[in-house]
Amino acid sequence: MGITIEICDLSKNFGKKQALKHVDLKISQGMFGLLGPNGAGKTTLMKVLTTLTKKSSGEVKLCGVPVEQCQKVRQMVGYLPQDFSMYGNMGAYEALDYLAVLSGMKKKERVELVPKMLEKVNLGNQHKTKVKAMSGGMRRRLGIAQAIIHDPRILVVDEPTAGLDPEERVRFRNLLCEIAKDRIVILSTHIVGDIEATCENIAVLNQGEILYRGTVSNLLEAVKGKVFTMEVSTMELPSIQERFLVTGILTNGSTANIKIVSEECPVKGAKPGSPDVEDAYMYLMHHAPAQAGNERG
Repeated sequence: MGITIEICDLSKNFGKKQALKHVDLKISQGMFGLLGPNGAGKTTLMKVLTTLTKKSSGEVKLCGVPVEQCQKVRQMVGYLPQDFSMYGNMGAYEALDYLAVLSGMKKKERVELVPKMLEKVNLGNQHKTKVKAMSGGMRRRLGIAQAIIHDPRILVVDEPTAGLDPEERVRFRNLLCEIAKDRIVILSTHIVGDIEATCENIAVLNQGEILYRGTVSNLLEAVKGKVFTMEVSTMELPSIQERFLVTGILTNGSTANIKIVSEECPVKGAKPGSPDVEDAYMYLMHHAPAQAGNERG
């Protein structure tokens, strides 16, 4: 069986609230982006995949292994939760070694693997740096090291770049792409730029339902010919935002250059613009009922 995740008719209920509604997905080796707003159900899906939450119904298989076989699944999955934290007074080496002990790794393995993992995530020179003294990006990289130290076939990362500065975000995305060369990496995020920079295959989740599954290229096709740019006075902005889907605003004194997504030319003087993933995502979120026939690949 290859490195795949198969999700069929997955639902998850918390009391009367349905967090996931009949989710169908097939994920293959490489980077896979799971995009959606906060509260869309992304974290619930991640927790089902990592056996931290039991599904209510449906079928989930990781590399052919049903998710109910928790021990086998946990051996093949690494997880970096959004709220990953460690004891602040531990150094990077000490913290990673401690986490390896908790996962049942023998001392001989740890002596070999802990330094190797720290080097892989570019923390080799900071092996004595205390966790509380690390930047947000360094802590996330330490989190990746603990998630891959047992060489999992699947890595799940939940909102990994939230709160990072631009340089740390780029460094972290590059690390994920490198790791994804020989495994599945699921990047769950509400940050469209992270998906655009790293993933070709994606799914968009909102209110527990899949609105889109397919490629970034096909998602962009949905807004081809529907993106326009124009310059307006800042006084006109509120009125335009009420009437149209405005996806970009760059103000310059009393004027503003704006980007609008519209089925047809919104106003006289608007010029055709180049669509990006954020335009396509916003269009999808505002036209979800019309997207029921999205790509099922």
